[in-house]
Amino acid sequence: MRIAQVTPLTEAVPPKLYGGTERIVHWLTEELVTLGNDVTLFASGDSHTSARLEAVWPKALRLDGSVRDPNALHIVMLERVRQKCDDEEFDFLHFHLDYYPFSLFSRQPTPFLTTLHGRLDLPEHQPVFTTFSSVPVISISNAQRRPVPQANWIRTIHHGLPENLLTPRPVKPSYLGVLGRIAPEKGVDRAIKIAIRCGIPLKIAAKIDRADEEYFEQIIRPMIDHPLVEYIGEIGDREKSDFLSGAMGLLVPIDWPEPFGLVMIEAMACGTPVIAYNRGSVPEIVEQDLTGFIVEDEISAVAAVDRLHQLDRGMIRKQFEARFTARRMALDYLAAYRSLMEASEPRIKLVSSAE
Repeated sequence: MRIAQVTPLTEAVPPKLYGGTERIVHWLTEELVTLGNDVTLFASGDSHTSARLEAVWPKALRLDGSVRDPNALHIVMLERVRQKCDDEEFDFLHFHLDYYPFSLFSRQPTPFLTTLHGRLDLPEHQPVFTTFSSVPVISISNAQRRPVPQANWIRTIHHGLPENLLTPRPVKPSYLGVLGRIAPEKGVDRAIKIAIRCGIPLKIAAKIDRADEEYFEQIIRPMIDHPLVEYIGEIGDREKSDFLSGAMGLLVPIDWPEPFGLVMIEAMACGTPVIAYNRGSVPEIVEQDLTGFIVEDEISAVAAVDRLHQLDRGMIRKQFEARFTARRMALDYLAAYRSLMEASEPRIKLVSSAE
């Protein structure tokens, strides 16, 4: 199958450090190529892929200070994809650009879908999904769908990691961990309070976006000035196996409708249990009393920490292998592509006969 994967230009594919969407696109693309598909990746020029790279801009926009209007470059990328559709270069188009492709690609015959990677509970999302209620979209959790039931949901496909990207290490867990991004909705302040109440060291491996610097300086920085708290900073995949394997549990005390939460399956890949607040996708990802604990507040989180030793870390790894590998994700997407291609065949024939 000739497939186009179209990703944001914000980060390279794969990203150097943080970048959830671009990491997922990378893993999906590599699996699709391994499975024998002809894949073209539309991304920044500093991306690395086994697919054919169609570089729209030489450098990831996050690292390119000369770019002040990223929308302009994304519009150019969409037009380049459309031109190649005119030349019939693809059997299927897979977008990771939210609603940007909806209008343009609804007007051409090549079947396509969009994976929605972010939150959908903002008021301005309502008219978008009402207007484009026939555009096929994929959710990354069932919880993500709730604010916009009018969207044309094809199926939910949970994210997956390469099976051996992160693996358990033979170390004795000795601390609680936080991984990902420091932001109000991620609840790092709550994680610190939980760890201190338990009297257990906490290691924070997380990036700080520019938009969250004030939150970090005013709220988090004073809290990490504590003998039990260590702020490591942003880490990449090479460091994650050691970091997560050394953690008694990963704390995910979020305060927002998390669409998926990649850090949870990263922990599971290392056999590390997760303690997460009952928000968004958490009940779909964490299996209560098997891969972790779903809690409602700080008090129940502290109680869950006391039960971490009851969980089998080998079983947690097995659950990851069964549910959250990149191969499973790729096979799910291929099934979605084929379903939409079959549904679009009459439309394609109609367009051809009209010409």
